[in-house]
Amino acid sequence: MILYFSGTGNSQWAARRLADSLDDEVVSINRAMKDGHPASFRSERPLVFVAPVYAWRLPRVVDRWIRAASFEGNRDAYFVMTCGGKCGNAAAYARRLCVSTGLRYRGLAGVPMPKNYVVLYDTPDAEECRAAVERARPRIDELARLIGRNEALPEQPVELNDRFRSGPENALFYPALVHDAKFTVSDACVACGRCVERCPLNNVVLVDGKPTWNGTCTHCMGCIAGCPTEAIEYGSKSSGRHRHDLWTEELA
Repeated sequence: MILYFSGTGNSQWAARRLADSLDDEVVSINRAMKDGHPASFRSERPLVFVAPVYAWRLPRVVDRWIRAASFEGNRDAYFVMTCGGKCGNAAAYARRLCVSTGLRYRGLAGVPMPKNYVVLYDTPDAEECRAAVERARPRIDELARLIGRNEALPEQPVELNDRFRSGPENALFYPALVHDAKFTVSDACVACGRCVERCPLNNVVLVDGKPTWNGTCTHCMGCIAGCPTEAIEYGSKSSGRHRHDLWTEELA
């Protein structure tokens, strides 16, 4: 079973490619979060969690969701993390998650994908994004072969700065940066509601035809990347930056 969380489609794309290679089913964690019901799953095949790296770890909302969910059958858990560069020491925290939830940790691997954190970093243009996706294909296929053979994913060396990034820096990241008060919407908004639908936490609602954010944002970038008219900005930081979006609606 391939379970994914995705804001702009990178992890959704990776999950779909893994599922095609492994002939396995795909489950949207986004949809499960939006529905708000206790999640319960049974799989006779390994669980493969696909998610982006947030400050060199699994996103907190995904960590909490896994802890609250019920999994029966196969207890093997693989983690495939889409990232702009490295995963830091994310594997150590994924291993701890497995220990506390009764899952059997089978490794964590990063898959470099187009950078999309438009509220903080410069982002690549459309051509560079397409090239990055193409480079990711053989990496996904390699991981699918390992998972298909029930092999553990290779351990990656962890340096001191990786431990710092996944530890103290991650702890500072959320209170310092993950807020939604700076989101704005221009007159280009057409009240299509796509931002509402894309938000996995039901944090965005339309008020008088305009989106408003209600304080529980996880900075997945689904709203800003998916806006068809680019009406959403994050203060001045996102202005002029390319919004990368691979989202496929039928898998939402």
